[in-house]
Amino acid sequence: MARIFYITQIEIDHGAVRCLPQECDAARIRRPLLVTDPGVRAAGVFDRVVQALGGQAHAVYDQTPSNPTEAAVRAAVEVFKRDRCDGLIAVGGGSSIDLAKGVAIAATHDGPMKTYATIEGGSPKITAAVAPLIAVPTTAGTGSEVARGAIVIVDDGRKLGFHSWHLVPKAAILDPELTLGLPPLLTAATGMDAIAHCMETFMAPAVNPPADGIALDGLQRGWGHIERATRNGQDRDARWQMMSASMQGAMAFQKGLGCVHSLSHSLGGVNPKLHHGTLNALFLPAVVHFNASAESIQRDRRLQRMAQAMGLAQEDGTGQTVAGAIRDMNARLGLPRGLAALGVAPEVFDRVIAGAMADHCHKTNPRLASTDDYRRMLHESL
Repeated sequence: MARIFYITQIEIDHGAVRCLPQECDAARIRRPLLVTDPGVRAAGVFDRVVQALGGQAHAVYDQTPSNPTEAAVRAAVEVFKRDRCDGLIAVGGGSSIDLAKGVAIAATHDGPMKTYATIEGGSPKITAAVAPLIAVPTTAGTGSEVARGAIVIVDDGRKLGFHSWHLVPKAAILDPELTLGLPPLLTAATGMDAIAHCMETFMAPAVNPPADGIALDGLQRGWGHIERATRNGQDRDARWQMMSASMQGAMAFQKGLGCVHSLSHSLGGVNPKLHHGTLNALFLPAVVHFNASAESIQRDRRLQRMAQAMGLAQEDGTGQTVAGAIRDMNARLGLPRGLAALGVAPEVFDRVIAGAMADHCHKTNPRLASTDDYRRMLHESL
């Protein structure tokens, strides 16, 4: 049986942040904790969100790390409880939104974070008691604003996923104007994150035709506009299109992801300084090539359909056309050419492989990867 569910209230338009007070009313949030990071605050984007609140009482936690940690969740929970907050507004990229989801759990549920991790069997333990959350993304990449999951590095060093429909934000406010000042390299990395979501969820074997359609449309928008958004950060249409692609990738990835994210999650746990979107961009070609022979990929002509959405020449079914186009796009965007450029050496591969095999995305790939398969993908991505 296929289970299909869509998803939450979404406001997408230039100036949509003005909707924030009414969305707080709808979610019955009277005193929110605003969760953000130092960069968003320094750029002045955070101030625009505060202004949109129109004087509503709130508290602030602005120390979100680039990869959310359980320690940061605890620190934010202290502010949440000290100031008697009744909900959350996440302002930032996927890190701030995921951290806010962690706070939504930890402020209302007992025990360490790993208790609620997906691979620990914790999803059913996340209840409707979670604090309500509104997401205001300031990047176009992760799509966490419409997703049921969060990624947090727990105290034992593992980078784990937390999944529950209770974690879906009550509203997602997508205002492309908040992304106009995003630097080119971050625009490229987050944009490739969105494209990876659209492609990897489209390759996932679960049955969900609406998700497939949303993913292909998101891929077409993202692929067609990422270079414009990167070259000219003030291109309002390109920013709108990338924000939509980001949202669509996450709306679709309830289908499941795969080896790209298994590897990115694991390597991001080994080295939390590495950017998740950049890692996805680097792993995507090797995973496309690995997936090409999967029965579901061949049967449903999924490589050919992705190639068409990307405006590429006919894909022969081996993955070479799509994989090569991704490598070329990464280079044109100025992203690193491989893991070695990020300082990743083969000495860490055993740890990365062990984490990838245990990751929640491992089993939803169209081909079940072995340790040797993961090692080949890592070497191919060097």
